[in-house]
Amino acid sequence: MAAVSQQGLAQVERYLLPSERPVITTRRHWVVVVEPVATTAAGIGVAAWAADAIGDSFPLVVNVLLLASVALVARLLWELFQYRRDWFVVTDERLLLTYGLLTRRVAIMPLTKVTDMSYNVSVVGRVLGYGEFVFESAGQDQALHTVNYLARSQELFSVLSNELFGEHGIASSRRRRRPRSSED
Repeated sequence: MAAVSQQGLAQVERYLLPSERPVITTRRHWVVVVEPVATTAAGIGVAAWAADAIGDSFPLVVNVLLLASVALVARLLWELFQYRRDWFVVTDERLLLTYGLLTRRVAIMPLTKVTDMSYNVSVVGRVLGYGEFVFESAGQDQALHTVNYLARSQELFSVLSNELFGEHGIASSRRRRRPRSSED
């Protein structure tokens, strides 16, 4: 099961420790850019229709509509660049979520701190192939709590569950290290 994207690995290598083995590198599902694409297309369509209807009678309004269209395209480009730079990474030691264009942010949670994980998939998510992971830890304030709109979420759930709770996962290593009581 290949859950490690080589393109993603190249983007996030600088955040990995030499001892870590990447298990998952993936970006969010393409559905996160549907709204900006739809908004831009609809906005440009309305602006073109309005500019055509107004004609030469109100040139200032036509200029404002043109500027609004340019702003929509700029927003779309920003969202697309951001989508290309955001990555969710699971290694054999940590969970990482890298995001942000100008200010790069990396949210991290050690696998040993994950006490519970929820996997949520909406009806639309089942149809389009994305889901959401919610991580719980003993600490109150978590840098990494919810990761939504993950593509191939069913495959990622299997890989992540195995890494956390499988035979060689973090939970089983906790069980192996737990000292035996005198009652055992």
